[in-house]
Amino acid sequence: MSFAVKLLISVSIIVLCTQMGRKLPSLAGLIAVMPLTGLIVLLWLYADHPGDHELLTAYTRGAVWGTLPSVAFFLVAFLCFSRNLSLPVVMAASFGVWLAGALIHQHLLR
Repeated sequence: MSFAVKLLISVSIIVLCTQMGRKLPSLAGLIAVMPLTGLIVLLWLYADHPGDHELLTAYTRGAVWGTLPSVAFFLVAFLCFSRNLSLPVVMAASFGVWLAGALIHQHLLR
């Protein structure tokens, strides 16, 4: 499948979530973090490497354990927004926690 088609489909999902977030923010959040993006990546990987189960297994293992840093990111963002902190502070704190979790994730999966 061509890179342009993959890009168009992927960007369309992000734009859909952004537009939906204006009226239904909790639903948009659910869609944005649901396995839809993981499914898309699995489809793209499979299309590029059909039958490579090692690649797909490694990706899904990373995705399973990668949910923990992602949960930490959103938990910190939620707590910071609940305290009315500014967006730059929220993003810095959330990304910092996610980055620490991602580094631990990569270290443990080696």
